[in-house]
Amino acid sequence: MSESSTHARALALADEAAFDFAMGDEVAALTKLQAAVSADPACFEAWLAKAEVHFASGQYDEALAAGEQALALRPKDIHIHTSMSRIWMERGDKTKAEHHGAQARILGWGDQLKEPEGKPPGEL
Repeated sequence: MSESSTHARALALADEAAFDFAMGDEVAALTKLQAAVSADPACFEAWLAKAEVHFASGQYDEALAAGEQALALRPKDIHIHTSMSRIWMERGDKTKAEHHGAQARILGWGDQLKEPEGKPPGEL
């Protein structure tokens, strides 16, 4: 299987897992997400989803491990910093939670500067 088809398969599994999770089937979601990250360990979306499903299931150690994988893949992603903030807060480490929360806010501000509200991109 080519690299692009492996990545596409991992993304498809992550999408299916999101549906399973939305339907309340965390076990099926986690099974598909594990298959996705096994097939393509560089699939950020699958790692992020895995962190979120584990978090929602109260599996904070597993959520942290998956979140760290996602963070390593995209250290400047607002969503993973938001997730990591929630995970660390639940684990009781307010300092790390605040760090990731601040990173998410900084990244959000950067996005706002690039595309101000109500204006087309590039128009101030």
